[in-house]
Amino acid sequence: MAGDDDGNDDETSVIYKTRAKTARPPLYKVLILNDDYTPMEFVVHVLERFFGLSHAQAFELMLTVHKKGVAVVGVFSHEVAETKVAQVMDFARRHQHPLQCTMEKE
Repeated sequence: MAGDDDGNDDETSVIYKTRAKTARPPLYKVLILNDDYTPMEFVVHVLERFFGLSHAQAFELMLTVHKKGVAVVGVFSHEVAETKVAQVMDFARRHQHPLQCTMEKE
């Protein structure tokens, strides 16, 4: 068996296909901040209109904002969070309220 290196001259190689694992996009928390001027009813309305909360859920979340100064009102992709913040801020300004809405990476 001269000339035989190690017996692996035949074409029986195994090819492994690897898939690149797609990372999930980061999520962003949308926050409503308390202020001393925006009426509580307006905050409830914003939560119902832009975040799809029931009146009871919106009222509870508004109380959390009122008592703690801030509350997370939803967690979304960057684009959706950015849109929600812009919608809330625009709506508040059009109604002459200083309500603040921000987003931060989760």
